[in-house]
Amino acid sequence: MITLSDGGVFLVDGKNIIDERQAPAHFQKEEAVKGTIAWSILHAHNTSGEMSRLKLKFDALTSHDITFVGIIQTAKASGMTHFPLPYVLTNCHNSLCAVGGTINSDDHMFGLSAAKKYGGIFVPPHVAVIHQYMREMMAGSGKMILGSDSHTRYGALGTLAMGEGGGELVKQLLSDTYDIAYPGVVAVHLTGKPQPGIGPHDVALAIIGAVFANGYVKNKIMEFVGPGVSSMTTDFRNGVDVMTTETTCLSSVWRTDDDTRRFLAAHGREEAWRQLDPAAVAYYDGCVQVDLSAIKPMIALPFHPSNVYTIEALNENLTDILHSVDREAKRIGGTDAPFSLLSHVENGRLRVQQGIIAGCAGGNYSNVYAAAQRLRNQNCGSGEFSLAVYPSSQPVFMELVKQGAVADLMAAGAIIRTAFCGPCFGAGDTPCHNGLSIRHTTRNFPNREGSKPGVGQMSAVALMDARSIAATAANGGLLTSATDYEWEEAADYHFDETPYQHRVYYGVNRRIDDAELVYGPNIKDWPEMEALTDNILLKVVSRIMDPVTTTDELIPSGETSSYRSNPLGLAEFTLSRRDPQYVGRSKAVRALEQARVKGDIAEELLPLFRQIQTLPGFANLQPQQVEIGSMIYAVKPGDGSAREQAASCQRVLGGLANIAGEYATKRYRSNVINWGMLPFQLAGEPAFDVGDAIFVPGVRDALSAGASRFPAWIISQNGQLSPVELTMAPLTTEEREIIKAGCLINYNKARNL
Repeated sequence: MITLSDGGVFLVDGKNIIDERQAPAHFQKEEAVKGTIAWSILHAHNTSGEMSRLKLKFDALTSHDITFVGIIQTAKASGMTHFPLPYVLTNCHNSLCAVGGTINSDDHMFGLSAAKKYGGIFVPPHVAVIHQYMREMMAGSGKMILGSDSHTRYGALGTLAMGEGGGELVKQLLSDTYDIAYPGVVAVHLTGKPQPGIGPHDVALAIIGAVFANGYVKNKIMEFVGPGVSSMTTDFRNGVDVMTTETTCLSSVWRTDDDTRRFLAAHGREEAWRQLDPAAVAYYDGCVQVDLSAIKPMIALPFHPSNVYTIEALNENLTDILHSVDREAKRIGGTDAPFSLLSHVENGRLRVQQGIIAGCAGGNYSNVYAAAQRLRNQNCGSGEFSLAVYPSSQPVFMELVKQGAVADLMAAGAIIRTAFCGPCFGAGDTPCHNGLSIRHTTRNFPNREGSKPGVGQMSAVALMDARSIAATAANGGLLTSATDYEWEEAADYHFDETPYQHRVYYGVNRRIDDAELVYGPNIKDWPEMEALTDNILLKVVSRIMDPVTTTDELIPSGETSSYRSNPLGLAEFTLSRRDPQYVGRSKAVRALEQARVKGDIAEELLPLFRQIQTLPGFANLQPQQVEIGSMIYAVKPGDGSAREQAASCQRVLGGLANIAGEYATKRYRSNVINWGMLPFQLAGEPAFDVGDAIFVPGVRDALSAGASRFPAWIISQNGQLSPVELTMAPLTTEEREIIKAGCLINYNKARNL
């Protein structure tokens, strides 16, 4: 079904794969690297003149309503006077306006006022989810788009799109660049054709299962090539492409064809199409070979999209597989939140409580139409199982109505909702305690369905394609594979732009300079943050030894999203579902630093400084010369969302560093840097614990010198001193200056003086 090469490959004529070790002598790797689609797009957007060190400028930006307020506030504080490129502000996350009084609606009004003042595009709540709007109205062949949402992926339309923390969008708004080393590019070579009943989530989950754990495409670009591309419609490809985020790749792009042109033409934008193919000989750093005809209906069990099985294999080994999930549930929820999938087994079948088809992955036209086809003249039943469907935009919703699909779904008992991302991040359709929800959405991390293990409420999500969800619904909630039924092609899609024409504010190139930003009482400015001193003392306030720590664990989604415009208010939730003592410990450290700045050295710090003064060269070091901050250790932090608040919340609480074995994603490491924290790494098991301190001398000068190794000393709670070497992966010159300044805001303010 899927095989991975164990090294680089040459792709010849888009079809034939040759291991580089067996390639003809006349194949020139240096030249063939330029033959990828990714190289051509990056080259066209690079401003450095040097492809090894890219300085990229994007064609458009996009954000939603739990990120755009902070981005605009940061850019404004940094000197922004207008949006220098098209910037789309969608409202698909805090759409319901149901938590915190006027908070969410206030953010929406702020977004509309910013679109007027600075010249942006404002998409009101319920009109479209962020990525569907960008597919329909903005993406095009050869373009680059940057979004403050991790699932910013429009590769199926020939667009290299990336999801990053807000700091990277701020740089674009200030006409700066996105700076990275030239990334690796991995071919995803597709052959065959998906069987009837196989949907995009089946293909995507199979690929995620093959490449996530081994890091095969981590921080690389996935380039989809091969004859199998044309076996799928562009709408189908969009559903596969958006899930590449869950592989931890940097971005993705597909070869384009006549179907890509038809998709763009149907949306009134045929001029955005051009043929994209690899050169006759192209070199890739690896190759994922996918036989689409061998893909079977898949399921990603809790608690990660890579926890993948075929539905057939799950049903054949139900007890053994579910037992492993129950063990993980016990680790996550503890004894206070009992959860068991084994309790849902009935006569050898798994019963689920809920089905959801929604968002940028599940809510597109062909998925919802397929679900309606399966449920036509069927019955979801009047028991505990429920089904909710969220079309991804009003134009998609309108066409489904015209085709009769909505009526078929409603008659079967499904509930139809408007475009909303809530089920993807824990703010909509939370199932019952001990419930299992099967979802065609993007993620199934712990608490992504909205449960709260800390107060004894726990449910879980398994990811499946809309077709198998519909088959399960038709079977009353007993897990069922889509291929148990016959399927027909979706009816042709006809795009109607009228909802956008009547509701979307389009202000590109017509900003209103004297317009006022509309602030609600929850929209707060960023607190002041100090510049980095030369010597720092890090107090260890959390030590997380899980194999992977997601951004949802660093800062929970769901109920916290209403506070994203209030830095200090949101910070109260930091690590609340993983380490509830973190906030209190961090505040205590911040109080020590605030007192030190005023010249008042707390009594509890004196023993630490006496130990530091015993080190060679530091006998005369005074406490006033050492900045104090908190630090978390995690084995592999930052898997998942681009949400910058996972880092900014640490920073406003006094965080100075992260120490990690490795960083799960580039975007999380970028967030740490842009918020002025040091992205340290440590080989092996940490020899420190919560309550210990780490003294890092000369860190500012070391950053200026481009150091990769930072000698430091652990000071344990019993006073013992022990050396430790921290490392740091390469930083750009700008990144070093941002950390030294204390954060991106400080760096930009200094530049504008």
